[in-house]
Amino acid sequence: MKLLKAGPSPFVRCVLATLHETGQIDQVEMVNVTASPLQPDPTLVAANPVGKIPALIRDEGPTLYDSRVICRYLDHRAGAGLYPEKRLWDTLTLEATAHGIMDAAVLIIYEERFRPAEKVSMEWVEGQWAKVSRALDALQTRWMSHLSGRLDMGQIAVGVALSYLDFRHDARAWRTGRDELAAWHARFCERPSMQATQPEG
Repeated sequence: MKLLKAGPSPFVRCVLATLHETGQIDQVEMVNVTASPLQPDPTLVAANPVGKIPALIRDEGPTLYDSRVICRYLDHRAGAGLYPEKRLWDTLTLEATAHGIMDAAVLIIYEERFRPAEKVSMEWVEGQWAKVSRALDALQTRWMSHLSGRLDMGQIAVGVALSYLDFRHDARAWRTGRDELAAWHARFCERPSMQATQPEG
């Protein structure tokens, strides 16, 4: 298998952490591509017509894309139980909440990086951050019991999402007023899968 990836993408990191957690990291060749929303890499577009990372090229079937699809596939392939049947819908909803955080956080970066400075909409940027803030409050008030339970994909996605906020939006101080969530994140970041997948640059 080949994993098409680029830079410090949190979506790629979800897949990388899942590969570590399921013991499959040595079974995948890493291929770096350019994932600009304006000029995506031809190799990436050939694998994923939407031009987004990550994409997993398989020998035994079509290329998979969208990190949630890839993570579900990797979990199934390894029989790792990261999507436990008894709490499947909770796990999927928690995973979706984390991806909502990542989506909004990445869109803020895109707005500031790919639009001319005079056209950047701070109102739109703050609207994206409001999504992040509401999701963080939900994690703190509704999801701590689940986060503190047995490892599942929802936890991995949340851990990656919070780390991405540290990486790209540290000035926003997401921990303020969310001590329990911050403490959970600190513990989660000690996992070998998180240590091995820390972003650079």
